[in-house]
Amino acid sequence: MKGKEIKQKGLGRIMIRKWRVYSLFLLLTLVLAGCGEPYLSTLKPVGEVADKQFFLTVLSTLIMVLVVIVVSIIFFYVIIKFKRSKVGEETIPKQVEGSRNLEITWTTIPILLLIILVVPVVAYTLELGDTSAMEKKKRDPEKTLVVNVRASLYWWEFEYPDYGIITSQELIVPTDQKVYFKLKASDVKHSFWIPSAGGKIDTNTDNDNKFYLVFDSKRTKKAGEYFYGKCAELCGPSHALMDFKVKTLSQNEFLGWTKKMADYQKPKSTSDLALEGEKLFKEKNCLSCHAVDPGDERPEAARTAPNLATFGERTKVAGIKDLNKENVKVWLKDPESVKPGNKMTGTYPKLNDSETDALYEYLKGLKME
Repeated sequence: MKGKEIKQKGLGRIMIRKWRVYSLFLLLTLVLAGCGEPYLSTLKPVGEVADKQFFLTVLSTLIMVLVVIVVSIIFFYVIIKFKRSKVGEETIPKQVEGSRNLEITWTTIPILLLIILVVPVVAYTLELGDTSAMEKKKRDPEKTLVVNVRASLYWWEFEYPDYGIITSQELIVPTDQKVYFKLKASDVKHSFWIPSAGGKIDTNTDNDNKFYLVFDSKRTKKAGEYFYGKCAELCGPSHALMDFKVKTLSQNEFLGWTKKMADYQKPKSTSDLALEGEKLFKEKNCLSCHAVDPGDERPEAARTAPNLATFGERTKVAGIKDLNKENVKVWLKDPESVKPGNKMTGTYPKLNDSETDALYEYLKGLKME
C-alpha cells in the first residue's frame, strides 16, 4: 500500500507541474493576443473580408473552448466521484456500454457543433472567393480596381493595368470599395498577406490566384492609414524580411494619385552631387534592372528589380529599414548584410563612400513633383 501511495503522490506532483506549464502557455497566449498593432494584427480587422474571417476565428475558438470545458468537467467529475480511496479498491462503477441515450447524445452534439461551424465557413468561402467582377470586359476601374501583384525574391511589384502604373514595395489602395488582386510569383512560391485586411493567398509561378480585400475608411484612418504586408510562405533566407507597406487613400485621393503618377516626369537632378549620382546610376548599369518611371513598359521578364520611381517619398529602404542616408549607403555597399540571398548582390562593382553619397543624393530626389 505504501508503494502505491508513493506512486500516486509522484503522479500527482507530475500532473501539477504539467498544469503549471499549461497555465503558463495559456497566460502567454492571452498576453501576446493584446500585443498586435492596428497596422499588423488579425485581431484588429479593418475591412469586410477581415471582419468575416475574424468572426470565423472567434466562432471556432468558442466551440473548441466549449468542448474543452465540458470534457474537463466530466473528466474531473469522474476522477473525484470514483476515487479509489473513496469507493474502495474492489468497486466497479455501473457500466453504461450500449446505452442508447448516451450514444445519441455524444453523436448528436458533435454533429450540431460541426454544422454551426461549417455553414458560415462554406458561405463565406463562396462569397469571398467570388472574383467574377474583375473578369468583366467593360468594368469600370473606378469601381472595380484590379491590381496585378508579382512576388520576387525578396520584393513586391504592384501593377495597376487600367492606369499604366507600376510601383514596388508600396501598395496604394482606395478605401470603401473592393480591391481585386491578381497574384503570381516570378521565381519560387510566395504568399501575399496583409494581416489587418484579410487572410493570406499564395503566389504561384504556374498560375494566377485571385481574391479581393476591402479597407474601411474609418478604421484605416484610426489605424494611421498605413499597414504592413508580409510574405507568409517560407521562400528563402530573407523570407522574414520580405515586407511591403500598404497606404490607404479615399476614392478621390486615389484618383488624384493615379493622375499624378500617369503624368510623372523624372525629376531633374540639380546639385552637382545628384548629377554625379545619376551618372553613376547609368554607368553601373542600374537601369538594366531598375526603372525610374512608373510607366515602365518593359515586359514582365525584364523587370527584375524594384521600380525606383518615387523612391524619395518612401519611408523604407529594401522594404524593412528606415529610409535615411546611413541605411541607403549600407544597402548599396553590402545588400547581402541586409537581405541575405537577394539577387542584387554581386551584380555591380563595389562602391566607395563618395559613390554611395552621390547615389543617395540622386535617389532621394526621385519624387512626384
